[in-house]
Amino acid sequence: MTYVVSVDTVVPEGAPELDPLQREGVGSLLERGLGSVEAIEGPDGMEAELHDFAVAVYPGGALVKVLVGAAALEFAEDAVRELTGELLERSELLSGWRIEKCAVDLHPQLAQQSLDAAEGPDAPPADPAERAARHAEAAPAVESAGLGDEEVEAMRGKVRALAPQLQSFGLESFGYRSDDVEDDVEESYVERADAELAAGALVYAVDLLVDQLFDDAETLGAEHDNVAECDDPLWLLDQLPAHFALHYTANFARRLIVQAVDLTARLTRPGFAQLSCVAEALLLKLLMTEAEVVLDTYGLLDDGVNAAWEAFANEVYEDFDHEWLYEPAADGIDEDPDFAHLGIAPMGIKDWFTPFNEGRSVHPYAREDNGGTEGEGTA
Repeated sequence: MTYVVSVDTVVPEGAPELDPLQREGVGSLLERGLGSVEAIEGPDGMEAELHDFAVAVYPGGALVKVLVGAAALEFAEDAVRELTGELLERSELLSGWRIEKCAVDLHPQLAQQSLDAAEGPDAPPADPAERAARHAEAAPAVESAGLGDEEVEAMRGKVRALAPQLQSFGLESFGYRSDDVEDDVEESYVERADAELAAGALVYAVDLLVDQLFDDAETLGAEHDNVAECDDPLWLLDQLPAHFALHYTANFARRLIVQAVDLTARLTRPGFAQLSCVAEALLLKLLMTEAEVVLDTYGLLDDGVNAAWEAFANEVYEDFDHEWLYEPAADGIDEDPDFAHLGIAPMGIKDWFTPFNEGRSVHPYAREDNGGTEGEGTA
């Protein structure tokens, strides 16, 4: 079985945050160390084969994701934890770092392959909703991930502390109202803690979003194919509307990365205006999904956080027309001549990086007319 093991490493307590140059150095050290390992030996001749890895360094530490083949989930997790610990100890610059979390994430595509191969009366139900219901009845996610109360609370504090970095949107955008607001302003319907978790998780997920897009671009570039024809696991591109999968090439992924960097930079600076194009609407959807996974992994996702995200989505999205792209029944509606009469912006993939109007801007590299869109085709 192939597992994706996530290891969250953090700088020594009390140490200053990493500057950009230091983050580059840390990433290089970890990548070089992981790149030198082909397999991890375990007890009784067991061996975990290291297939691939990704490293995302942030100011307070580094997130390492390792794709590893192992006979059992527990062995995969223990092997990667031990390997990462050795890499930290072996490097003088990282010797004071510690592993804050190590847990297995079953990649959706790989997990589905395993489920499809399962047989017998104890096999998981085929319907995703039934599987989700069965999973909800099992042990809480925090316990299954092996996280203790201290780890959960530490993560809660870390995420809430990131909330102010979402400078374009205050907590009021997440449904929170302080006690000293004007009388004519509606009352808060989201607790401050939930609003801070929702906002902070979006900031935390930025590195994950960009890093995983890079990983997907590399996967597609190595095979010179597109998402529809790619047999390797992908992190994010296969979460985009499925009927455009033939157009999701390595070049498309690079354009998406550039726009993702532009979008997330604007979110973390004052003065964010509006989403610029369809690609940004879809990228924000991916970012919110990544943030949801982060909180759910630590058992921090609840109705209050979901309400905060709903309030944020209603503010940042002018409409939810992009959701049409996920509906099988709407396949081809973007080509219908009557589509524009509904007041919906063009939704063909050739229009994803086109500004909604003259007042919006899209990064020059991502524009359709940038000269680098070969193989993209049209929807």
